[in-house]
Amino acid sequence: MTRVALVTGAGSGIGRSAAIALAEAGFTVVLAGRSRAPLDEAAAEAGRGALALTCDVRDPEAVAALFAEIDASFGRLDVLFNNAGVGAPPVPLEDISLEQWSSVVETNLTGAFLCTQEAFKLMKRQSPRGGRIINNGSISASVPRLRSAPYTAAKHAVTGLTRSTSLDGREYDIACGQIDIGNAATDLTAQMSHGMPQSNGSLAPEPTFDAQHVAAAVLYMASLPLDANVQFLTVMATKMPFIGRG
Repeated sequence: MTRVALVTGAGSGIGRSAAIALAEAGFTVVLAGRSRAPLDEAAAEAGRGALALTCDVRDPEAVAALFAEIDASFGRLDVLFNNAGVGAPPVPLEDISLEQWSSVVETNLTGAFLCTQEAFKLMKRQSPRGGRIINNGSISASVPRLRSAPYTAAKHAVTGLTRSTSLDGREYDIACGQIDIGNAATDLTAQMSHGMPQSNGSLAPEPTFDAQHVAAAVLYMASLPLDANVQFLTVMATKMPFIGRG
C-alpha cells in the first residue's frame, strides 16, 4: 500500500528537507505552501510522484480544498507534518502590533489546528483506519527567546494541541507527536553565526546543525507503526544556549 505524507511549509528549510527524506523513503509526498515556485522545485527534487499544492494554512477553505485534493488523488493520508510557521520582528513586547501577533498565531497554531481537523476526518474514514500527525513545536515551545512573545505563545499552544490530538486520536488509531527543533541551519537561521540577543542583553553567535538531521528524525517518527509513538522529541545544536537558558 502506498503511504501518503503531507508536509506544510514544504517549499524551503525544514519542510523541504523533510519532504525529500520522506519521498526517498518511499512515501508519496504532498508538498504544501503559499508560493508555487519553491514548491515545484522541491517536488521535482523529491521525485517519486511528489505533488505540489499551494495552500495558505490560515484559510479554512484553502485547507479543506487541500485535503479534498489529497482524498481525490490518493484516497488516504498516512502522515501529516504540521510544519508551516512564521515569526515576528524581535521588538519589545509592547511594540508588537496586533497584525504581527495574529499572523504568527494564525499560521503556527490555527493553521496546524485546521490541518489536524481535516486530517482527522480523512484518517477516521479511510481503510486501513488511522494515521500519524507530527507537529513542529520548536524549542520555543518550552523556553522563549528574548522578544519573541507571539512565536513563543503560539508554540506553547502547539504543545497543548499535540497532547489533545494524541488523546482524541487514540481511539481512532491516530498517533500524534511533536518535534522541537533548535537552531537547524536554514535561511531563517543564517544570521545566528553573526550574533543573537541573549537573555542577559548581550549578543553572541550561536551554533547551528544540518537540517538533514531534522529530516531524519521526522522520517523516524513517520515510519513507526501506529502502535508506537514518539510523543516529544528534541533535536538541537549540541552547544546552543538552550540548556541553562535564562
